[in-house]
Formats: sequence, C-alpha cells, structure tokens
Amino acid sequence: MTTTTALIAEDEPLLAAHLQSELARLWPDLQVVARVGDGQAAAAQALALQPDLLFLDIRMPGMSGLEAAQAIAEDWPDDAKRPFPLIVFVTAYDQYALQAFEHAAVDYVLKPVQPDRLAQTCTRLQAALARRAQPAPDAPPALDAVMQQLRGLIAGTAATAEGAPRLRVIQAGAGNAIHMVPVDEVLYFEAADKYVRVITASREHLIRTSLRELQPQLDPQRFWQIHRGTIVRCDAIDTVLRDETGRFTLALRGHADKLVVSRLYAHLFKAM
Repeated sequence: MTTTTALIAEDEPLLAAHLQSELARLWPDLQVVARVGDGQAAAAQALALQPDLLFLDIRMPGMSGLEAAQAIAEDWPDDAKRPFPLIVFVTAYDQYALQAFEHAAVDYVLKPVQPDRLAQTCTRLQAALARRAQPAPDAPPALDAVMQQLRGLIAGTAATAEGAPRLRVIQAGAGNAIHMVPVDEVLYFEAADKYVRVITASREHLIRTSLRELQPQLDPQRFWQIHRGTIVRCDAIDTVLRDETGRFTLALRGHADKLVVSRLYAHLFKAM
C-alpha cells in the first residue's frame, strides 16, 4: 500500500508543529515529507517531492499560499509520477474571503486549527484520494480539476478588490524624472523581483510595486492575467499560437516579445 504524503507550509513554527502533531494523531499513516515557512519554498519542495497533499497557509512572507498553489499548478510536470496534490488552505481570513473558499472545491481550515474541523478535512481528503484511485470513466484529469478549482478561488478572492479605482496613468520613476505612461499604451506587465516591468511599444519602465497590488487597479476586461507573473492588454495580442503539447504563446502587435500562457489561464483562448 502506498504511503500518503503531505507538505505543510506555515510561517509560524508553533502553528506548523501543532498542525503536524494533530495530523499525526488523526491520520497516523500520513507522512509529512516537508515543513516549510514560505510560499517560495512550498512551491519548490512540492515540485521536487510531489506529495499527495498540500497544507498551505494563505498569508506567508513573499509568495502567499494561493500564489504558491498557482505556481505549483503552472509548473507541475507533464510526466509527474503522482497526480497533482489535493490542497487545504490554512487561513485566518474574514467571512467575505471565506465565501470564496466555500465556492471552490478545495478545502480550508481556520486558525487556530480545531481538531474536530481538521478531522472532517482528513475524512474528506481520504475520500478524495480513494476516488482518485478508482476514477469514474468521465472524471476529468486531476490537474484539470485543480485548475478549475483554483480559477474559481482566484476569481472569488479577487472579487473582494472590486471597486478599486482604475489606473489611467502609470507614474514610472527613472532617476530624477517621472515618466507618465498612459495605461492604454501598455502592452503588458511582468513581475521582476520587487518591481514590475511596464512594456510599451517603444520602451520599458520599472515600477516599484507588485503585480498583486497593481492588478486590482486594472480593467479586467482589457488586462488579462495569463501567467502568475504576466498581465497582458488583450487588444495588444495579435496571434495565439498553440504547440504540440497544448501550450499557448502570444505574439503582440508591433512588438517582438512572445508571452507564454500558463495552464491556469489557457481557458481564456478559445476560437469563436
């Protein structure tokens, strides 16, 4: 019988240890193969170890738990030995945010983790693993199902940012100058460490913000996220090219750059 494995990502060591201890009590056969304290490490270890389960704290330094899940889904290898992990988010979010989790098929537990609630989660996970072992003939592949879940969760949490004022001009500093870049001229935005690259047809600017902070200020009808690190102005796209593996690459009007579309956002591109 194959041992079920799990990864815990939690930036508070005492909470991580408590969660691991409770899991050991409720699910003695579960093997925790890694315990990490940030989203970047969670993504790296999940891709390296390919556990069956992920327990991801939502709020971690740098990359959040949701962003880590997105990164793992986007980079999960096509030839992975195991199906994409089942995900449980560990969260202290308020009720509005929890509504987004309720509408997604992933599970969540609230901090501080309560044994009774965690027991329910373990029962659900065990049932889900059993279904995976004997899938229904018409069941979608595990990764496709997770992609659909994550899209719903991202959409639900993004809805809490609705009403933010829309940017009309990007103020990009360069030395002693501030360049006023009309948003209508931006072809795409790309995350670059602590900055965002702002690409227009004629030049590139850097702004000191994160893509996460910038996105709610952009019109979602015009600016589409196509990768966890890329947002493109949809009317700047000239051609969508699909390769033999089913991956999409975008060619832009009047610009040589090619943009890769991750699995999570491939559903945006369907012929009419």
